[in-house]
Amino acid sequence: MRDNKFKILVIGILLCVIYWPTFLWMNERFQWSGSYYSHGFIVPFIVAFLMWRKREVFNDSVKPTAAGLIILIISLFIHIISYAWKIYFISGFSIIFALAGLIVYLFGFRVLKELWFPLCFLIFMIPLPILIIDNISFKLKIFVAQIATYVINVLGIQAERKGSEVILQNTSLMIGSPCSGLRSLISLTALGSLYAYLVNLTNTRKMILFVSSIPLALLSNIIRVVLLLWVARGWGSETATGWFHDFSGLLVFVFAFLGLKIVENILSWKKQTQNT
Repeated sequence: MRDNKFKILVIGILLCVIYWPTFLWMNERFQWSGSYYSHGFIVPFIVAFLMWRKREVFNDSVKPTAAGLIILIISLFIHIISYAWKIYFISGFSIIFALAGLIVYLFGFRVLKELWFPLCFLIFMIPLPILIIDNISFKLKIFVAQIATYVINVLGIQAERKGSEVILQNTSLMIGSPCSGLRSLISLTALGSLYAYLVNLTNTRKMILFVSSIPLALLSNIIRVVLLLWVARGWGSETATGWFHDFSGLLVFVFAFLGLKIVENILSWKKQTQNT
């Protein structure tokens, strides 16, 4: 075990040096104004905590496997090619496989099986290419504008949509990229996966809970936009796009978390019903 600690230290330092350009790219994307990945800074700490919870697997008998070295080498080769072509997105993903290869090489596949979720959780700190982000964000804000306009009309407030702009009787509200819901969708999907992993449910129910985080994130953002339109109708667009805009952003996470809790309770209730 002492030899493994020394190997981990040396290889860990080498990996940090090799992947340093990718880390710098991630840091830049995390700090962009209006970044969709500002949560990326805390992902490594969550991963470290999840691995710490599984620390007993390192104390059991381990079976180092040479195949891990092959996985590590292939991952580094992918990184080198990606770095040469400035495709940092793929380089970021190669980090996960490099760490997986390192675990297999030092501890074996059984330990990797125990740590698969913490490793996969690293996906949420790897920014998507800007082209993909812009494309998804554009489609989402049109979708949100359509649904929000329909709902606000059902509530008795006359409105019509032109592109991503919702026009009310006394004002209008532009559904911009921040209100598209993509940022909350990415963050809440990460939260949903972590929540599903930690709750005491079967794997099938965990998967259902995780998948439910996607429509819950979209629904929460639609509720937010409807509230913004309602505030704009009553108090003007300046109020809607001012302090209430920031406050409603927090409400998205509150609504989504409550939704996750409700889904968990339903799944837990079904589990208890089947057991009785």
